[in-house]
Amino acid sequence: MLDKLNQIAARHAEIEDLLADGAVYSDPPRMAKLLKEQKELSPYAEAARGIGDCLKREAEALSLMDGRDPELRELAREELDDARAALELLYAGARVLLLPKDPDDGKNVILEIRGGAGGEEAALFAAALLRMYGMYAEKRRWKLEIMNVNETELGGVKEVNAMIEGGGVYSRLKYESGVHRVQRVPDTEASGRIHTSTVTVAVLPEADDVDVEINPADLEVDTYRSGGAGGQHVNKTESAIRITHKPSGLVVECQDERSQHKNRDRAMKILRSRLLGMERQKAAEAMASERKSQVGTGDRSERIRTYNFPQGRLTDHRVNLTLYKLDAVLNGDIDEIIDALSAQEQANSLTADAASQ
Repeated sequence: MLDKLNQIAARHAEIEDLLADGAVYSDPPRMAKLLKEQKELSPYAEAARGIGDCLKREAEALSLMDGRDPELRELAREELDDARAALELLYAGARVLLLPKDPDDGKNVILEIRGGAGGEEAALFAAALLRMYGMYAEKRRWKLEIMNVNETELGGVKEVNAMIEGGGVYSRLKYESGVHRVQRVPDTEASGRIHTSTVTVAVLPEADDVDVEINPADLEVDTYRSGGAGGQHVNKTESAIRITHKPSGLVVECQDERSQHKNRDRAMKILRSRLLGMERQKAAEAMASERKSQVGTGDRSERIRTYNFPQGRLTDHRVNLTLYKLDAVLNGDIDEIIDALSAQEQANSLTADAASQ
Protein backbone atom coordinates (compact mmCIF):
# COMPACT_ATOMS: atom_id res chain seq x y z
CA MET A 1 0.00 0.00 0.00
CA LEU A 2 2.77 2.45 0.95
CA ASP A 3 4.65 1.67 -2.28
CA LYS A 4 1.56 2.57 -4.29
CA LEU A 5 1.08 5.79 -2.32
CA ASN A 6 4.72 6.74 -2.85
CA GLN A 7 4.41 6.14 -6.60
CA ILE A 8 1.42 8.49 -6.74
CA ALA A 9 3.25 11.04 -4.58
CA ALA A 10 6.20 10.89 -6.98
CA ARG A 11 3.88 11.66 -9.90
CA HIS A 12 2.40 14.55 -7.89
CA ALA A 13 5.91 15.96 -7.32
CA GLU A 14 6.66 15.56 -11.04
CA ILE A 15 3.55 17.57 -11.93
CA GLU A 16 4.55 20.31 -9.47
CA ASP A 17 7.94 20.55 -11.19
CA LEU A 18 6.27 20.76 -14.60
CA LEU A 19 3.94 23.51 -13.42
CA ALA A 20 6.87 25.41 -11.93
CA ASP A 21 8.50 25.36 -15.34
CA GLY A 22 7.24 28.38 -17.31
CA ALA A 23 7.24 26.38 -20.55
CA VAL A 24 3.93 24.67 -19.73
CA TYR A 25 2.08 28.02 -19.75
CA SER A 26 2.47 28.18 -23.53
CA ASP A 27 0.19 25.12 -23.80
CA PRO A 28 -3.07 26.01 -21.96
CA PRO A 29 -4.84 22.66 -22.60
CA ARG A 30 -1.87 20.71 -21.21
CA MET A 31 -1.60 23.07 -18.25
CA ALA A 32 -5.32 22.62 -17.46
CA LYS A 33 -4.90 18.84 -17.65
CA LEU A 34 -1.89 18.94 -15.30
CA LEU A 35 -3.71 21.18 -12.82
CA LYS A 36 -6.65 18.78 -12.76
CA GLU A 37 -4.37 15.78 -12.23
CA GLN A 38 -2.47 17.66 -9.49
CA LYS A 39 -5.73 18.32 -7.64
CA GLU A 40 -6.82 14.68 -7.94
CA LEU A 41 -3.46 13.36 -6.66
CA SER A 42 -3.02 15.83 -3.78
CA PRO A 43 -4.86 13.70 -1.13
CA TYR A 44 -2.63 10.72 -1.97
CA ALA A 45 0.55 12.83 -1.76
CA GLU A 46 -0.56 14.25 1.61
CA ALA A 47 -1.28 10.73 2.91
CA ALA A 48 2.15 9.52 1.76
CA ARG A 49 3.87 12.47 3.46
CA GLY A 50 1.89 11.95 6.68
CA ILE A 51 2.74 8.23 6.82
CA GLY A 52 6.39 8.96 6.03
CA ASP A 53 6.61 11.50 8.87
CA CYS A 54 5.02 9.09 11.35
CA LEU A 55 7.37 6.27 10.33
CA LYS A 56 10.33 8.58 11.03
CA ARG A 57 8.87 9.45 14.44
CA GLU A 58 8.40 5.76 15.17
CA ALA A 59 12.01 4.94 14.19
CA GLU A 60 13.43 7.80 16.27
CA ALA A 61 11.39 6.79 19.33
CA LEU A 62 12.54 3.18 19.02
CA SER A 63 16.18 4.26 18.87
CA LEU A 64 15.80 6.38 22.04
CA MET A 65 14.25 3.53 24.00
CA ASP A 66 17.63 1.74 24.05
CA GLY A 67 19.17 4.53 26.14
CA ARG A 68 20.00 4.27 29.84
CA ASP A 69 18.09 7.37 30.96
CA PRO A 70 14.72 6.14 32.42
CA GLU A 71 13.04 9.52 31.89
CA LEU A 72 14.14 9.65 28.27
CA ARG A 73 12.95 6.07 27.71
CA GLU A 74 9.52 6.99 29.12
CA LEU A 75 9.27 10.02 26.82
CA ALA A 76 10.31 7.82 23.89
CA ARG A 77 7.62 5.26 24.80
CA GLU A 78 4.94 7.99 24.81
CA GLU A 79 6.20 9.29 21.45
CA LEU A 80 6.14 5.75 20.05
CA ASP A 81 2.55 5.22 21.21
CA ASP A 82 1.49 8.54 19.67
CA ALA A 83 3.25 7.79 16.37
CA ARG A 84 1.70 4.33 16.10
CA ALA A 85 -1.80 5.64 16.90
CA ALA A 86 -1.39 8.30 14.21
CA LEU A 87 -0.10 5.68 11.78
CA GLU A 88 -3.15 3.49 12.36
CA LEU A 89 -5.46 6.38 11.44
CA LEU A 90 -3.36 7.34 8.41
CA TYR A 91 -3.26 3.76 7.13
CA ALA A 92 -7.04 3.47 7.52
CA GLY A 93 -7.52 6.67 5.53
CA ALA A 94 -5.05 5.48 2.87
CA ARG A 95 -6.93 2.21 2.45
CA VAL A 96 -10.09 4.18 1.69
CA LEU A 97 -8.21 6.45 -0.73
CA LEU A 98 -6.85 3.47 -2.64
CA LEU A 99 -10.23 1.76 -3.08
CA PRO A 100 -11.35 1.57 -6.74
CA LYS A 101 -13.22 4.72 -7.71
CA ASP A 102 -16.58 4.83 -9.43
CA PRO A 103 -15.69 6.16 -12.92
CA ASP A 104 -18.94 8.13 -12.98
CA ASP A 105 -18.39 10.00 -9.70
CA GLY A 106 -17.22 13.19 -11.39
CA LYS A 107 -20.09 13.33 -13.89
CA ASN A 108 -23.13 15.57 -14.04
CA VAL A 109 -26.47 13.80 -13.63
CA ILE A 110 -29.89 13.48 -15.18
CA LEU A 111 -32.37 13.51 -12.30
CA GLU A 112 -35.73 11.84 -12.96
CA ILE A 113 -38.59 12.04 -10.46
CA ARG A 114 -41.96 10.34 -11.03
CA GLY A 115 -45.07 10.17 -8.91
CA GLY A 116 -45.94 6.56 -8.12
CA ALA A 117 -48.76 5.08 -6.04
CA GLY A 118 -50.98 7.72 -4.50
CA GLY A 119 -52.24 9.85 -7.38
CA GLU A 120 -52.23 13.59 -6.67
CA GLU A 121 -50.63 13.13 -3.25
CA ALA A 122 -47.68 11.33 -4.91
CA ALA A 123 -47.41 14.12 -7.48
CA LEU A 124 -47.32 16.75 -4.72
CA PHE A 125 -44.56 14.87 -2.92
CA ALA A 126 -42.64 14.53 -6.18
CA ALA A 127 -42.72 18.34 -6.39
CA ALA A 128 -41.45 18.50 -2.79
CA LEU A 129 -38.53 16.21 -3.64
CA LEU A 130 -37.68 18.31 -6.70
CA ARG A 131 -37.56 21.36 -4.43
CA MET A 132 -35.40 19.44 -1.92
CA TYR A 133 -32.82 18.52 -4.56
CA GLY A 134 -32.94 22.04 -5.95
CA MET A 135 -32.11 23.52 -2.54
CA TYR A 136 -29.36 20.96 -1.99
CA ALA A 137 -27.87 21.82 -5.39
CA GLU A 138 -27.96 25.51 -4.49
CA LYS A 139 -26.12 24.86 -1.20
CA ARG A 140 -23.38 22.98 -3.05
CA ARG A 141 -23.21 25.64 -5.79
CA TRP A 142 -24.42 23.24 -8.46
CA LYS A 143 -26.64 24.23 -11.37
CA LEU A 144 -30.05 22.55 -11.68
CA GLU A 145 -31.94 23.02 -14.93
CA ILE A 146 -35.38 21.59 -15.67
CA MET A 147 -35.38 19.73 -18.99
CA ASN A 148 -38.94 18.48 -19.07
CA VAL A 149 -41.81 18.58 -16.59
CA ASN A 150 -45.36 17.24 -16.55
CA GLU A 151 -47.29 19.19 -13.90
CA THR A 152 -50.72 18.73 -12.31
CA GLU A 153 -53.40 21.35 -11.74
CA LEU A 154 -52.71 21.39 -7.98
CA GLY A 155 -48.98 22.10 -8.35
CA GLY A 156 -47.79 18.52 -8.25
CA VAL A 157 -45.39 16.84 -10.64
CA LYS A 158 -46.27 13.64 -12.47
CA GLU A 159 -42.81 13.46 -14.00
CA VAL A 160 -39.77 15.73 -14.25
CA ASN A 161 -36.33 15.45 -15.82
CA ALA A 162 -33.58 17.82 -14.71
CA MET A 163 -29.89 18.24 -15.42
CA ILE A 164 -27.64 18.93 -12.40
CA GLU A 165 -24.14 20.16 -13.19
CA GLY A 166 -21.22 20.70 -10.81
CA GLY A 167 -18.25 19.12 -9.11
CA GLY A 168 -18.84 15.52 -7.99
CA VAL A 169 -22.62 15.63 -8.48
CA TYR A 170 -23.02 11.91 -9.20
CA SER A 171 -20.72 10.94 -6.29
CA ARG A 172 -23.21 12.56 -3.90
CA LEU A 173 -26.60 12.00 -5.52
CA LYS A 174 -26.17 8.41 -6.76
CA TYR A 175 -27.55 7.13 -3.45
CA GLU A 176 -30.92 8.80 -4.10
CA SER A 177 -32.08 6.33 -6.76
CA GLY A 178 -35.00 4.21 -5.59
CA VAL A 179 -38.52 4.41 -4.20
CA HIS A 180 -39.19 7.18 -1.67
CA ARG A 181 -42.27 6.58 0.51
CA VAL A 182 -44.23 9.40 2.14
CA GLN A 183 -46.70 9.06 5.01
CA ARG A 184 -48.84 12.11 5.74
CA VAL A 185 -52.38 13.46 5.98
CA PRO A 186 -53.35 15.09 2.66
CA ASP A 187 -54.96 18.54 2.80
CA THR A 188 -58.02 17.04 1.16
CA GLU A 189 -58.44 14.32 3.84
CA ALA A 190 -61.27 15.48 6.11
CA SER A 191 -60.98 12.55 8.55
CA GLY A 192 -57.27 13.11 9.23
CA ARG A 193 -56.33 9.67 7.97
CA ILE A 194 -52.67 9.13 7.07
CA HIS A 195 -52.07 8.20 3.43
CA THR A 196 -49.02 6.37 2.09
CA SER A 197 -47.72 7.34 -1.34
CA THR A 198 -44.57 6.64 -3.30
CA VAL A 199 -42.28 8.55 -5.63
CA THR A 200 -39.58 7.03 -7.81
CA VAL A 201 -36.24 8.83 -8.14
CA ALA A 202 -33.57 7.92 -10.69
CA VAL A 203 -30.14 9.53 -10.76
CA LEU A 204 -28.34 8.79 -14.02
CA PRO A 205 -24.76 9.83 -14.83
CA GLU A 206 -24.71 12.07 -17.87
CA ALA A 207 -23.61 9.88 -20.76
CA ASP A 208 -21.03 11.11 -23.24
CA ASP A 209 -21.28 10.27 -26.92
CA VAL A 210 -18.50 7.71 -26.48
CA ASP A 211 -20.37 5.99 -23.61
CA VAL A 212 -23.42 5.08 -25.68
CA GLU A 213 -23.51 4.67 -29.44
CA ILE A 214 -26.95 5.34 -30.94
CA ASN A 215 -27.82 4.49 -34.51
CA PRO A 216 -29.95 7.33 -35.96
CA ALA A 217 -31.95 4.69 -37.85
CA ASP A 218 -33.13 3.35 -34.47
CA LEU A 219 -34.80 6.66 -33.58
CA GLU A 220 -38.32 7.83 -34.27
CA VAL A 221 -38.57 11.61 -33.77
CA ASP A 222 -41.90 13.43 -33.44
CA THR A 223 -42.54 17.13 -32.93
CA TYR A 224 -45.57 18.67 -31.27
CA ARG A 225 -46.73 21.82 -29.54
CA SER A 226 -45.68 22.05 -25.92
CA GLY A 227 -48.24 22.64 -23.20
CA GLY A 228 -48.62 22.42 -19.46
CA ALA A 229 -50.99 22.79 -16.55
CA GLY A 230 -52.51 26.22 -16.29
CA GLY A 231 -51.13 27.19 -19.67
CA GLN A 232 -47.51 26.97 -18.63
CA HIS A 233 -44.90 26.41 -21.33
CA VAL A 234 -47.56 26.71 -24.05
CA ASN A 235 -45.99 27.21 -27.45
CA LYS A 236 -47.68 28.07 -30.73
CA THR A 237 -44.98 26.29 -32.74
CA GLU A 238 -44.11 22.60 -32.75
CA SER A 239 -40.91 22.95 -30.73
CA ALA A 240 -41.50 20.03 -28.33
CA ILE A 241 -39.69 16.79 -29.15
CA ARG A 242 -40.57 13.15 -28.57
CA ILE A 243 -37.86 10.58 -29.35
CA THR A 244 -38.56 6.86 -29.37
CA HIS A 245 -35.61 4.48 -29.26
CA LYS A 246 -37.07 1.52 -31.10
CA PRO A 247 -34.70 -1.27 -29.92
CA SER A 248 -35.27 -0.53 -26.22
CA GLY A 249 -38.75 0.99 -26.40
CA LEU A 250 -37.59 4.03 -24.40
CA VAL A 251 -39.54 7.22 -25.05
CA VAL A 252 -38.13 10.63 -24.12
CA GLU A 253 -39.97 13.94 -24.33
CA CYS A 254 -38.58 17.45 -23.94
CA GLN A 255 -40.66 20.60 -24.22
CA ASP A 256 -39.14 23.12 -21.82
CA GLU A 257 -37.25 25.13 -24.43
CA ARG A 258 -38.76 27.27 -27.19
CA SER A 259 -36.15 25.95 -29.60
CA GLN A 260 -36.79 22.61 -31.26
CA HIS A 261 -33.02 22.16 -31.69
CA LYS A 262 -32.37 22.67 -27.95
CA ASN A 263 -35.20 20.31 -27.00
CA ARG A 264 -33.77 17.65 -29.30
CA ASP A 265 -30.29 18.01 -27.76
CA ARG A 266 -31.74 17.71 -24.27
CA ALA A 267 -33.88 14.72 -25.21
CA MET A 268 -30.81 12.97 -26.63
CA LYS A 269 -28.90 13.62 -23.39
CA ILE A 270 -31.70 12.01 -21.40
CA LEU A 271 -31.90 9.07 -23.82
CA ARG A 272 -28.15 8.41 -23.70
CA SER A 273 -28.16 8.54 -19.91
CA ARG A 274 -31.13 6.16 -19.66
CA LEU A 275 -29.51 3.69 -22.04
CA LEU A 276 -26.25 3.88 -20.09
CA GLY A 277 -28.21 3.34 -16.87
CA MET A 278 -29.88 0.26 -18.36
CA GLU A 279 -26.50 -1.17 -19.40
CA ARG A 280 -24.99 -0.55 -15.97
CA GLN A 281 -27.99 -2.08 -14.19
CA LYS A 282 -27.85 -5.21 -16.35
CA ALA A 283 -24.14 -5.57 -15.56
CA ALA A 284 -24.77 -5.04 -11.83
CA GLU A 285 -27.60 -7.59 -11.79
CA ALA A 286 -25.43 -10.15 -13.58
CA MET A 287 -22.64 -9.61 -11.05
CA ALA A 288 -25.09 -9.82 -8.15
CA SER A 289 -26.49 -13.07 -9.51
CA GLU A 290 -23.02 -14.57 -9.62
CA ARG A 291 -22.39 -13.52 -6.01
CA LYS A 292 -25.94 -14.53 -4.97
CA SER A 293 -26.29 -11.05 -3.50
CA GLN A 294 -28.28 -7.97 -4.38
CA VAL A 295 -25.86 -5.51 -2.74
CA GLY A 296 -25.10 -2.60 -5.01
CA THR A 297 -27.47 -3.50 -7.83
CA GLY A 298 -29.23 -0.15 -7.67
CA ASP A 299 -32.63 -1.86 -7.84
CA ARG A 300 -35.06 1.01 -8.31
CA SER A 301 -38.07 -1.08 -7.20
CA GLU A 302 -36.69 -1.21 -3.68
CA ARG A 303 -38.06 1.17 -1.03
CA ILE A 304 -35.07 3.11 0.21
CA ARG A 305 -36.51 5.83 2.43
CA THR A 306 -39.65 6.82 4.35
CA TYR A 307 -40.73 10.40 5.10
CA ASN A 308 -43.21 10.34 8.00
CA PHE A 309 -44.81 13.77 8.41
CA PRO A 310 -46.92 13.16 11.58
CA GLN A 311 -43.75 12.18 13.46
CA GLY A 312 -41.41 14.60 11.66
CA ARG A 313 -39.27 11.55 10.95
CA LEU A 314 -37.11 10.39 8.07
CA THR A 315 -35.82 6.81 7.93
CA ASP A 316 -33.32 5.53 5.38
CA HIS A 317 -33.83 1.78 5.37
CA ARG A 318 -30.45 0.94 3.81
CA VAL A 319 -28.43 2.16 6.79
CA ASN A 320 -31.15 2.11 9.47
CA LEU A 321 -30.70 5.85 9.86
CA THR A 322 -33.55 7.77 11.52
CA LEU A 323 -33.58 11.57 11.76
CA TYR A 324 -36.22 13.72 13.43
CA LYS A 325 -35.66 16.81 11.31
CA LEU A 326 -37.94 16.27 8.34
CA ASP A 327 -38.44 19.98 7.65
CA ALA A 328 -34.69 20.57 7.43
CA VAL A 329 -34.25 17.57 5.12
CA LEU A 330 -36.97 18.80 2.76
CA ASN A 331 -35.17 22.15 2.71
CA GLY A 332 -32.09 20.46 1.26
CA ASP A 333 -30.24 19.38 4.42
CA ILE A 334 -29.43 15.85 3.23
CA ASP A 335 -25.64 15.68 3.71
CA GLU A 336 -25.96 13.59 6.89
CA ILE A 337 -27.92 10.94 4.99
CA ILE A 338 -25.54 10.91 2.04
CA ASP A 339 -22.48 10.76 4.32
CA ALA A 340 -23.92 7.71 6.11
CA LEU A 341 -24.59 5.93 2.82
CA SER A 342 -21.13 6.81 1.51
CA ALA A 343 -19.52 5.50 4.71
CA GLN A 344 -21.43 2.23 4.37
CA GLU A 345 -20.31 1.86 0.76
CA GLN A 346 -16.68 2.40 1.82
CA ALA A 347 -17.03 -0.14 4.63
CA ASN A 348 -18.48 -2.72 2.23
CA SER A 349 -15.65 -2.07 -0.24
CA LEU A 350 -13.01 -2.42 2.47
CA THR A 351 -14.55 -5.71 3.60
CA ALA A 352 -14.63 -7.03 0.03
CA ASP A 353 -11.03 -5.82 -0.54
CA ALA A 354 -9.81 -7.56 2.62
CA ALA A 355 -11.63 -10.79 1.69
CA SER A 356 -10.00 -10.82 -1.76
CA GLN A 357 -6.47 -10.57 -0.37
